[in-house]
Amino acid sequence: MDIALTDLLLEYLPILIFLGVAIGLSVVMVGGSYIAAHQKPDPEKLSAYECGFDAFEGSRAQFDVRFYLVAILFIIFDLEVAFLFPWAVALGEIGVFGFWSMVVFLGILTIGFVYEWKKGALEWE
Repeated sequence: MDIALTDLLLEYLPILIFLGVAIGLSVVMVGGSYIAAHQKPDPEKLSAYECGFDAFEGSRAQFDVRFYLVAILFIIFDLEVAFLFPWAVALGEIGVFGFWSMVVFLGILTIGFVYEWKKGALEWE
């Protein structure tokens, strides 16, 4: 019983070594960047970046709902494209039915994209 437990734990040793190396490198990199980097933020560094509103306002500040809309649309269409990778790998095994199933899926996705485009959800005024 003791030998079987030892053998089982030895199988997990490479995972533990990997985790130890990953954690150690992470700590070294974060610590090194903290030591080497200049910690002097200026107004340019603290200005709004990509999100459109100041990063250091109160959490109750109101901002335009278009930020949410664009983010949700990006997630929807980006994740749908992620279904293409396993489909492309398994296309030889799933045959014609799998091909036409993906064509229907992409057709529905395209109809949704055109609908959002026509509604003006992708326009930034």
